[in-house]
Amino acid sequence: MERAHSLLLNEEACSQLGEHQRAEFVFEWLRFLKKLLPADVKKNQKRLVEQLTMVLTGSPGPPTRWLLAHCLALLYKVGDSLTATLMVDRCNDIIRSKDDSPSYLPTRLAAIACLGALYEQLGRLLVNTFKETLANLWKAMKSAESQGRYEIMLSVEKILRGLGPSAVPCHRDVYKTARGCLTDRSMAVRCAAAECLLELQREAVFLRTSELENVATLCFRAFEGSNYNVRVVVSKLLGTLLATAVDPEQATAPRQGSKHSSLEEVMDLLTGGFLRGGAGFLRASGDMLKGTSSVSKDIRVGVTQSCVVFVSVLGGPWLEAHFSSLLGLLMELVSHARATQTPADAVCCRRCVSFILRATLGSLLGEKAQIAASKDLCLAIGKQKRAVDAAMCDGNVETRVTITDVAASQHVLVCALLELGSLVQGLGSTAAPLVTDTSTALLDTVISVLLHPSVSARLAAAWCLRCVAVALPSQGAVLLDRCAERLHALKSCPEAVAGYSAAIAALLGAVQHCPLGIPHTKGKVVIGVAEDMLRSATQNSRISIQRTQAGWLLLSALSTLGPAVVEHHLPRMLLLWKCAFPPSIRDLDMELRRGDHFTWQVTLEGRAGALCAMKSLVVHCRDLLNDDVTGRLLTPLACAVSLLPVLIKSYGNQIKNASIVFRLRVYEVLALLPPKTYEGEGLWLLQLVADLTGPENVACSELTLLPPLCHANDLVLLGPALHDMDQQYIEEQVCPNRAGGGTLEYDPFTICDKGQDVPAPPPPAAALTVAATQLFGVIFPNVIVPQRTQILEQFSESLKQLKGVRQLTVQTQVAAHLGSCCAGLGPEEVRRPALGLLVGALESPNPLLRCVAAEGLSRLVQVVNDPTFTVSMTLVCFDKLKTARDAVTRTGHSLALGALYRHIGGISSPQHLSACVGILFTLSQDSTSPEVQMWALHSLSMVIDLAGPLYHGHVEASFTLVLRLLLNVPPTHIEVHQSLGRCLNALITALGPDLQGEGQLVSALRTSCLVDCAVMQDSPDCLVQTQAISCLQQLHMFAPRHVNLASLVPSLCVNLCSSYLSLRRAVVACLRQLAQKEALEVSEHAVALVKELPSNVFEYKQATHSHVTIKEVGLEGALFSLLDRESDPRLCQDIKETLVHMMTSITAGKLAHWLKLCKDVLSASADSTAPVETNQEEDADRDDDASVFHAKSDSGGPFTNLRWSTRVFAMECVCRVITQCESHGHPAHFDLTLAQELRLHESTDFLVLHLADLIRMAFMAATDHSDQLRLSGLQTLLVIIRKFAAIPEPEFPGHVILEQYQANVSPLNGMPVCSAWIASGVVSDLRDLRRVHQLLASSLVKIQTGKEVPSQVYNEGTSTMETLAVLKAWAEVTGIHRSSAEQRGPGLLKLVQTDLAALSRLWLAALQDYAVLTLPQDYSWQLPAAGGTFYTAETVEQARPHYYSSWAPILHATALWFSSTGFIMADDGPANLSRPVTPTSMGQSASLASKSPEDVSADRLHLILGISVEFLCSPHSHDQMENISSCLRALQALLQVPWPRSKVGNDQVLSVELLSVLHRLLVTREAMAVQLAVLEVVRQVVSAAQEHVREKRHTEEKETVPEFGEGRDTGGLVPGRSLVFGALELCLCVLVRKLPQLSPKLAGSPGGGQRGSTWSLSDSDCRLVASALAILSDLPSICSPEGSVSILPTVLYLLMGVLKELVQQLCQGRALDLVVTAALQALRNVLSSPMSRSEKSRGAWAHLLRCILFVSRLTDKASPVVDEVSLLTALTVFLLSASPEVTTFQPLQARCIDKFKASLETKDPVVLSKSYQLLVSVFQSQTVVAVPFIQALGGCVVRHLQGVERSGPQSYEELRAIQDGVKALEALVFAADKTHCPQLVAVLLPILISFLLDENALASASAPGRALHESALLDLMRIGPQHSSVFKALMASSPHMKARLEAAVKGNQETVNIKATQTPVPSKTSPSIQLKTNFL
Repeated sequence: MERAHSLLLNEEACSQLGEHQRAEFVFEWLRFLKKLLPADVKKNQKRLVEQLTMVLTGSPGPPTRWLLAHCLALLYKVGDSLTATLMVDRCNDIIRSKDDSPSYLPTRLAAIACLGALYEQLGRLLVNTFKETLANLWKAMKSAESQGRYEIMLSVEKILRGLGPSAVPCHRDVYKTARGCLTDRSMAVRCAAAECLLELQREAVFLRTSELENVATLCFRAFEGSNYNVRVVVSKLLGTLLATAVDPEQATAPRQGSKHSSLEEVMDLLTGGFLRGGAGFLRASGDMLKGTSSVSKDIRVGVTQSCVVFVSVLGGPWLEAHFSSLLGLLMELVSHARATQTPADAVCCRRCVSFILRATLGSLLGEKAQIAASKDLCLAIGKQKRAVDAAMCDGNVETRVTITDVAASQHVLVCALLELGSLVQGLGSTAAPLVTDTSTALLDTVISVLLHPSVSARLAAAWCLRCVAVALPSQGAVLLDRCAERLHALKSCPEAVAGYSAAIAALLGAVQHCPLGIPHTKGKVVIGVAEDMLRSATQNSRISIQRTQAGWLLLSALSTLGPAVVEHHLPRMLLLWKCAFPPSIRDLDMELRRGDHFTWQVTLEGRAGALCAMKSLVVHCRDLLNDDVTGRLLTPLACAVSLLPVLIKSYGNQIKNASIVFRLRVYEVLALLPPKTYEGEGLWLLQLVADLTGPENVACSELTLLPPLCHANDLVLLGPALHDMDQQYIEEQVCPNRAGGGTLEYDPFTICDKGQDVPAPPPPAAALTVAATQLFGVIFPNVIVPQRTQILEQFSESLKQLKGVRQLTVQTQVAAHLGSCCAGLGPEEVRRPALGLLVGALESPNPLLRCVAAEGLSRLVQVVNDPTFTVSMTLVCFDKLKTARDAVTRTGHSLALGALYRHIGGISSPQHLSACVGILFTLSQDSTSPEVQMWALHSLSMVIDLAGPLYHGHVEASFTLVLRLLLNVPPTHIEVHQSLGRCLNALITALGPDLQGEGQLVSALRTSCLVDCAVMQDSPDCLVQTQAISCLQQLHMFAPRHVNLASLVPSLCVNLCSSYLSLRRAVVACLRQLAQKEALEVSEHAVALVKELPSNVFEYKQATHSHVTIKEVGLEGALFSLLDRESDPRLCQDIKETLVHMMTSITAGKLAHWLKLCKDVLSASADSTAPVETNQEEDADRDDDASVFHAKSDSGGPFTNLRWSTRVFAMECVCRVITQCESHGHPAHFDLTLAQELRLHESTDFLVLHLADLIRMAFMAATDHSDQLRLSGLQTLLVIIRKFAAIPEPEFPGHVILEQYQANVSPLNGMPVCSAWIASGVVSDLRDLRRVHQLLASSLVKIQTGKEVPSQVYNEGTSTMETLAVLKAWAEVTGIHRSSAEQRGPGLLKLVQTDLAALSRLWLAALQDYAVLTLPQDYSWQLPAAGGTFYTAETVEQARPHYYSSWAPILHATALWFSSTGFIMADDGPANLSRPVTPTSMGQSASLASKSPEDVSADRLHLILGISVEFLCSPHSHDQMENISSCLRALQALLQVPWPRSKVGNDQVLSVELLSVLHRLLVTREAMAVQLAVLEVVRQVVSAAQEHVREKRHTEEKETVPEFGEGRDTGGLVPGRSLVFGALELCLCVLVRKLPQLSPKLAGSPGGGQRGSTWSLSDSDCRLVASALAILSDLPSICSPEGSVSILPTVLYLLMGVLKELVQQLCQGRALDLVVTAALQALRNVLSSPMSRSEKSRGAWAHLLRCILFVSRLTDKASPVVDEVSLLTALTVFLLSASPEVTTFQPLQARCIDKFKASLETKDPVVLSKSYQLLVSVFQSQTVVAVPFIQALGGCVVRHLQGVERSGPQSYEELRAIQDGVKALEALVFAADKTHCPQLVAVLLPILISFLLDENALASASAPGRALHESALLDLMRIGPQHSSVFKALMASSPHMKARLEAAVKGNQETVNIKATQTPVPSKTSPSIQLKTNFL
């Protein structure tokens, strides 16, 4: 293919290729030429024209001819266009040619295509030739086949587009020709003709004036027998024409003074088509006389779509202005007698009108306009209801409305009510003003329709009320009460009973969509009403049916409330079921002997309702179905099954309808129950077979019965799927073999189903067949094998005896039955008849039946699971395909060939794969049958998927086949192109990542794949384009480098606003994938497309709206607009994910763009948000800041009328932006100073700079009319407060940036926001805080009212949620401000203090509720029968989540409260709670009257400890770090109080359990804050134990030696029972994790030393180690003497191990200093322990302490010591704190002396200074310890000081060392006895005199030298008088010293005098300012 990439065609290379390769080569050259043509090609134009002409005459395929035409036209456009007329003539000559052979047809079609492209590109340059060209085309049209007609229409459309107004002379001729093609038998020709006329109407004014009616009639005829694509295109044509007729300004080229039609005239045309179709006057009149309707559903659906297009073209503003008129016309249409002649026609008509309303009101109008439209609908409903009332009452005969009008009004009411419900449901909480508007009286109007005589109108009104309850949950309970009251008051009126019961059922169904629910008591009301209806049903035969149905309908709806409600009423419901059926079969026999058909009809309908209620119970409350309940349900079911055959035999058609419904209910219930629970399946199965094959069996809709039994991938063979259409709601009406659409009146019990859309159950007969099929699939596998065989043989015999339509009906249902029970077909005896049935269905003319049969065979192969059977089935398919010639057999068996291996893991045999591929290749090239090609290619795609890597050997041939077919299959065979797309997708998946390879073969395959995708992208069919996008998406996933985004993204953007849902889905799905990694490139390419739009206006004409949006706000904005318009859930989810991916990828670089986009979306509501403007009087000078917080929408934004759901997503995006900046962004995002600094030097953007916009958006959302948006705004504000609260304001030191926005936060009333705002510390002024505090206080008062809410509208769980939210908010505020009251001041604490007494009791009650609710299931019997303090027993499940989210802050606040009160709680009386106090309320004094204060406090302590320990033990607490921290802080607060500390210290079991939980938490949680908090709690527990031991020793002291403590007399510590052992384990865990060298096992592990070295420890790690050491040192003190001896080795080993690590490296930093200090302090604590002096342990302690220094090797000379200071300090602590028995041990003493001696010889002045300081302590210690050190080290000190005179101090460090040395020598003097003291003084004084300098030396000495001189002189003047005799003797014996001392004293005196004379004296000329400031 690379040789094809040249400007001129490489003819030599081309000639060497075969026919098919040559076509591919030419196509690739044309693709490359298309890219090059914008360049200057005039030099090569002549040669290019020759080559292109050669291609033209070479019979090119469809894609090649279109590409050829495009290139040829571009060549003349960019080159010399003067010779274009020659090419036009050449093309005309080819068209005129008499050669009619098939081989010449492609050339003729190519010439036609070239003409269209030439005129489109060159336009008026060819104006002189177009008449001749059109005449030539008209002549060719007469003899053209469908492909020719199709191509001519496409070409004429392009000619019209290119010529524009210049083609006016031929417009009539074009119209005349297109009229015939618009009703062509080929659907593709119809589409092309419609597109041609659509282009014609741009300039041809006569189409929308004089010919408008004719064109409309023509379009109606085009709809007849049409497919989906034709209806879409023709409806677009008709709708556009009608719109331009009404408003000529909508035309592309409007004419001044053009005539326009009125709305009524246009609607008359559409109404005429809807009622009469495209028939002429005579035929329509004849049908009217006969009373029949000849209008097909195709026409009605087409007219409906045309009406939608008509309104959409005119736009939302037009609809808003003319909706009343349009509504009236639509209501006239739906009430017309011809539109509703049969029930099926009525359903179809209602659906069509409902679709028009939904598609226009739902997508074109904003929320404000929708509210106005709702009011119009209300008025229309009220008008119709008044007309009905007038018709039903007696009065003036002349003014009475006829009964016919009453019957017609039901259809009007159904359409209006359903649309009103949809509008209200879509508006959500923004519909509140509409409901409360008294002028509209919406609720009254809707409720009045519940009395309508028509069941359909009543059900529609009930559904509308349900929609109101879903949109406004607060209305649910109110409406329920109102309907129940009216039902009770009017229970004698049949319409009222039926209407109000349906309304109650609908309202109960709405509860499933309302998280807040309804009060539990409403369930009691409903079951009471239901019982009353059922009991009174027999009192009046006139309304017995209505009352019975009403009672069971209410019970059925009651079950939808779930097990929590139903379990309380289940006994009463079981009793009602028992009463509805005979108690036994014998009683049933007696019952059958009496009653007439009317009695049995009433009975059957009542029992059908009972069975439906039973079904609802099984579906919604399966948890309640234990063995007992199931057994009690089976008795009525057995009677019901036995009843069926007898009644049908006795009464037949008289009770036919009732029996159908009854059987339906029986089958539905049985299918839901496990078949093992009931017996007699065989009898029921025989009844099912009889129903199926009996003569009374009715045909069922295939599309209802069969598609669920097909494989989802096979359904594409049947055409476009309904779920891929925007018009699904009406398109399902025209599907073949569909028995009409469903409607609510077919099954009123579905009104309480969970779906959001109005239910559409099928007719009972169709539903019965579906239910029978499902039940057959449940029962069949459970019966014995002989019976299964008998049943299948009976099926076969029945099929042989039937013929025609009846046979096809039964065959369809038999296939459905087999498809539903494949699991039971495994045994050999059953398999044979099953195979016969399935193979017969595989050759059925019904394609849907063939799909079911193929899937059935596949499942059969799976069940049998025998390779031999699988091979035999494959051979059967091979033989059939080789011999069969009819299309039906070939398609069925080719599909089976691919499906056989679908469920057994794929194809594993290469030989079988080759055979399959060979046959399917052959079938796929059968050009005589496009249907065979389609099915074979689909099967081939399955084979490719199933073969996987095994298929690689066939990949090259498959790519060649796909490309060959794509280049040759006619464009009219769209289904073949779609199958080719599926094959290509499967091939890409099979190759997978191999497509990234660089080999020649892989490169060729990749190129072929790209060419295939390009061909499909240019296809006119949307589904083929969808396949192309899907293939490119797959290719991008496996080989992203080879997909050109520059061409892919523009093609995606063009189709972003396609008319086809499937194409939009594919586009967004592809964008979602691209945005995950290449979001920035995607966004840039989309913007580049907009810039190129003017030059490509024709190529991109379909996406005008999208491009306008992209031009203004980028691709992201276009996606937001699309999200607002779309209603498809899957598409909306993909759009959201795409936006999230784009935001995640490019937020950092486009932060301002995203925030502006979100702000524009939030501002784009139809009306302004709540008109709340912030009043910032205190900041009046900051107008700019104040102006941005007006909660008004901007009117000039790029978006208009966005709905609340879109704006909620925008707020979610804002939160994601904040989170994204925090997790992956720059620290400057949350640092204003740094952000401003970086902004000056870099073109970067940071989040903190947009804080004003963030708060404005949150404020706008939080003050909106929509509840969901308000919640989202409050949540965003909460995030903003938490992220920005601590950021300082650089311009105002001491303030934070959020202070300036307090006026915007304070008015908002969300509990979490209030507590977060107070807790943030942003505002400290009481005046500012008081507003927020007032909200908290008022909420607290509300939950303390002490009485039930009089008119509760939500579930009781809602009050639990509200109460706990208030308590949680108070707890957060109290906890934070109590914890940091010192920093924040007592201001808020003073506000909070007044409410703490009541709060504490409420908190305790909430904690007790939580403790009870967290009990395991085994202890559920301990739950209070009446519920807890804040929840009721009925709502326990709803309450649990609220407790789980609130308990932790409440626990912490309660602990803080007890900490502040010393665990003494004054009982001023019970707190006023929202419910009566229960006996289990621990926090209430009423329940504690019999307990002592000690017991009460103990209960409270155990409550808090129990909750904390239970949660900390929970394996699910890993993601709840805040709750863990709250528990630990609560424990810390408790253990600060003496009383609970004593309780914990006294209870060793509790202490040990607490330590084990803390140990587990320490091991499993890596968060440093948690670990530090754990160690703090451990320290407090150990301290509590210390206090306990100390107290016991004080009270139980024997003689003088304490004995009490762990270990007792034996010294044994039992793991799991010993507090000391548990604490030791925990400390060991911390130390070994941070310092692995302490463990002999870990010390030698690779990398262990480096990982645990002290210099790698963080500050937090150091704090952990320090805390562990402190705990470690306290452990011996809580042991007995024997116990202390047991743990001492471990304690000393760990302490000395840490010290060893510390001294072997230099400690730097405050954190490591903390560890050193902690280690030394811990060592001192251990050495000074009283256990070391106890008689029982003294010797052992001394021995162990002597050994530890040797074991640790700290005193070894070879020990590597880096930090000598720490080592010497540790030795000093050891010498000073240990007993003399240890310190006087001679070897130990000698090693210590050696260490000190070595330190005195160091050159480091710091170490030397510290050594002298430590020696001072040693010299001053006990004599027995000090003497050896004095004797060994005194001389060293003297020698060092004597050597100072020679060098002197060179630094202050050396000076400090000399001074410390002098102090050490002084310590020797004071330590010596009186006999040796003079001698030592005589040594000290000369040393001091040697430090003195004479006058000359002093002047030149360094600063340290002078300081030493002065220090020595001071010391001499201090020491000399103390030892005067020695001093005088020394001076007398040494004149030199005396002279030196005198000179120094004299020099010092002179220096003092000089300084005195230099002291400044105040002069008279001193500055006057001094006088002014001297206020004395």
